[in-house]
Amino acid sequence: MINFAVANFEFMWILLAVVSALCLGVYDIFKKLSLNGNNVLSVLFYNTLFGALFMSPVIVQGLLNGSVGLGETAIGHFHILIKSFIVLSSWLFGYFGLKHLPLTIAGPINATRPVMVLIGAMLIFGERLNILQWGGVILGISSLFLISRIGAKEGISIKNNRWLWLSFGAMIMGAVSGLYDKYLLRQYEPLEVQAWYSLYQLVIMGVTIAIIKQTKRDTTPFQWRWTIPCIALFLTIADIAYFYSLSFDESMIAVVSMIRRGSVIVSFLFGVVMLSEKNVKMKIIDLAILLVGLVLLVLGSR
Repeated sequence: MINFAVANFEFMWILLAVVSALCLGVYDIFKKLSLNGNNVLSVLFYNTLFGALFMSPVIVQGLLNGSVGLGETAIGHFHILIKSFIVLSSWLFGYFGLKHLPLTIAGPINATRPVMVLIGAMLIFGERLNILQWGGVILGISSLFLISRIGAKEGISIKNNRWLWLSFGAMIMGAVSGLYDKYLLRQYEPLEVQAWYSLYQLVIMGVTIAIIKQTKRDTTPFQWRWTIPCIALFLTIADIAYFYSLSFDESMIAVVSMIRRGSVIVSFLFGVVMLSEKNVKMKIIDLAILLVGLVLLVLGSR
């Protein structure tokens, strides 16, 4: 019984990564439904607003206990401020890309993030993958490459589509954020990191929106939809599971990041079934390859 309990505990960071992936898939769906024909910056602002509200009890409790958190130093808050700018950059690029691209194209582009994270994790943290994990990574990359090739058949060219380039930018900044998270979570508590960077993001977006309104350059009308608070809700749950996954000493950022990209399965199926996006048969084959890759990755991490 003791050995079984220990095994489960050791496997917990994998389970948390899977929970995070499922919630991220739903999060992407609500993003797409909120962004279609809507003002991107306003949707992003409300996402940061609700995210900060959901995490505010963590900050309030700390302040009531006389603590300003993050090691009680200015450098701790500076670290989180950097995190906030990185994440907002990724979101800004990704939101514009998702608004103008099919969900079955934008999702796989974002799912290539583990490639960048894997390179960074090996160079910075000295992480190494076993044979099963490498097999999962190779299959995952192959399937995502095939999915991107299908995009070319739908008239989405990498040469002249700026929304595609913004999605690539979101993927790169997301990889930077993932690597930075591993550094932060070696020093600070997961919930504390999430709460403070949510607050800082709200402040940054509030200032950004105020400046843009003064210049009157953003003329796209905003339409309130009840899917908007759901973006922050599912992202908050996904991030809590993600941060606690990385907080385990035996966790590997490359593996966690790859599992989280399994969220593409959820959003991908929604795009095919509910949004009637094209090339269904080829995309299902590619998605099956991705599933096999993720299973190998999880099995190799036990």
